[in-house]
Amino acid sequence: MTSRTESLLDRFLAGLPALDPVALWAHGSLAGGDYQEGRSDLDLIAVLAGPLTPRAVWHLGRLHARLRNEPLAPLLHCTYLTPDRAADPERRHLTWAHSRLFRRTVTPVTRRELHDFGRVLYGKPPGALLPPVPDRALGDFVVRDQRDFWRPAVDKAHLWHQNVWVDLGLLTFARATVTVRDGRLISKREALDELPALGAPSEVVSDIARRRYDEGGAPADEGWPARRAELTRDYLGPVIDGLVTSYR
Repeated sequence: MTSRTESLLDRFLAGLPALDPVALWAHGSLAGGDYQEGRSDLDLIAVLAGPLTPRAVWHLGRLHARLRNEPLAPLLHCTYLTPDRAADPERRHLTWAHSRLFRRTVTPVTRRELHDFGRVLYGKPPGALLPPVPDRALGDFVVRDQRDFWRPAVDKAHLWHQNVWVDLGLLTFARATVTVRDGRLISKREALDELPALGAPSEVVSDIARRRYDEGGAPADEGWPARRAELTRDYLGPVIDGLVTSYR
């Protein structure tokens, strides 16, 4: 980590005692070795002794408000668990992300990340508070995500003119394929390296590498976003269908 990231995490940790923390963990790229300051999210899970009373939620909101002037603060995302409610992967937990509070689940992918390579920033390790994620549960989740979220999205042409849909669509497919095939999780960088062998269009893979990792040549001509969208959708539709159909 660089000094700006460390500074933000130090300030965040310094504000947690008011919330009675049991643990603070990093997952995603921050824990998995693919973190790029200013591009990657800072994905955190905090376990609080609880319960999350209205006063505790007020303290939580104030903590994030105090960080708002930190350069990387918009990228800091944290989900708040309590020990008595941490085990259920279907339960929605209070989360700060995208500069607001809402509720979301801690998915089997995140839970497996925490067990496999989660970074303990404070307190107890993930294994002491979260049950393990069986390979079958992990595979079921990533295939369901491909079937129910990504496959319908492929048919929405307007989405695929945006960088984020192209990048995440291809990288998430590659990661899901490796998870189903090998029972393991890989980083976005590793997923990018997998895509050529999975038959992804080379022009699009090079485009992602250029934008995300400063690799490759200059951007293509002004017609490229439309052509890229077509290439991506033509590729993703059949391969997602194949992954879903072949999964047993």
